[in-house]
Amino acid sequence: MSEDKKIYVANGKTKTWSNGGTSVKFALDLKKLGNAKEYYYELNGTKYINLEMSEKRISPDQYGKTHSVTVDTFVPDHTKANQSKTNNEGSQRPPGDVGKNDPFEDDIPW
Repeated sequence: MSEDKKIYVANGKTKTWSNGGTSVKFALDLKKLGNAKEYYYELNGTKYINLEMSEKRISPDQYGKTHSVTVDTFVPDHTKANQSKTNNEGSQRPPGDVGKNDPFEDDIPW
């Protein structure tokens, strides 16, 4: 994703828990996310958007924020994707496709 195409939708702060674990808390700017509708996609009747969280270059910034969240603006070249499907190259599934044609799907003991 090129630097000029990034759509920033949130900034977050690292929280350290008493057990030593960490998490990143952030508030998503829905107005900015709504402006990125061209990157929404639908799979099995559910709408998705891919986001990317990364550590800020200057971390923490002046407000104590350590991470930023951007919209993944990558748009696949469908001609290459269709070509690799016909050649049976690659086994990547789209997000949300978990369980379909999964040989281990019925191996869960509960």
